[in-house]
Amino acid sequence: MYTDILTIGDSVLDTYIMIDDATVNCDINKEHCKLCLNYAEKIPITGSSQSVGGNAANVAVGTNLLGFNSAIITEIGDDLNGHTILASLKKAGVYTKYIQVKKQETRYAIVLNFKNERTILSQHPKRNYTLLEIPSTNWIYYTSLSKSFEKIQKKLISHLKKNPKIKLAVNPGTYQLKSGLKILTKILPYTHILILNKEEAEILVGKQKTEKDTLKAILKTGVKIAVITNGAKGSFSTDGEKFLFMPIYPLKAKAKTGAGDAFTSGFLSALMQEQTIKEAMMWGTANSAGVIQKFGAQVGLLNKKQVLRMVKKYKKIQPKSL
Repeated sequence: MYTDILTIGDSVLDTYIMIDDATVNCDINKEHCKLCLNYAEKIPITGSSQSVGGNAANVAVGTNLLGFNSAIITEIGDDLNGHTILASLKKAGVYTKYIQVKKQETRYAIVLNFKNERTILSQHPKRNYTLLEIPSTNWIYYTSLSKSFEKIQKKLISHLKKNPKIKLAVNPGTYQLKSGLKILTKILPYTHILILNKEEAEILVGKQKTEKDTLKAILKTGVKIAVITNGAKGSFSTDGEKFLFMPIYPLKAKAKTGAGDAFTSGFLSALMQEQTIKEAMMWGTANSAGVIQKFGAQVGLLNKKQVLRMVKKYKKIQPKSL
């Protein structure tokens, strides 16, 4: 089986809960905020839904919608949540042969949506990862895994050494960045694209004076292209020559879960079609704009025609040099 892109990472079943009886307390800079619920009370909700999530699953579905053959390497449990994920990915057109179903609990998350922002309660059951096979592919997207991810990464590095034509995109998860950072950095010299949000970038290279300084610091880790997403403040990228900033489109967000993965799907798909980094940022922004108008990380993902239509609609909003 040949694939255009192979994604590697945990899959999750997300439960979305929309609440309206809460408050948000922020510090004076309004950067660090807390969602506050009254303790020991019944909190009314306005709705709920479920969908498949996880960076690897979201990007596999997103790139498939944008015209590429995608496959996923992931581990799920032999339980209701696991079979729900498997059925959903098959329905979306993702090649699922490399999904391992084990006697373990499938990851799940509770996503609290309040005032267009989300707070995620994420469960991480123990894993003993095994990488049985890596199929023939042009691109690999390596993302969020839990403890023992180093087993996967070691085999992945070995595969990349033997197959130098494969391009690797990396978007590490919380555990890899916080508890496994020393191990994670070993794969960066083999990485074509590193995609991080602002907080993740600061964990990797520390807090810098400007976004341009942060991008420069990321390039020093050995990656060829660095991308930083920063929510409503837009995105930043560089290939070492051009340093670009892309604003978001002026659309009201219903929910923000999956926006980063949608951006990644659009960005990678543009580069896979040999577009420029500038065009890749526009594709990513367009795809992200589709997702934030829906509840669920995959519900609002766009196909290629829809992405191009969105880009054309907001043609005046383009990347600018930093």
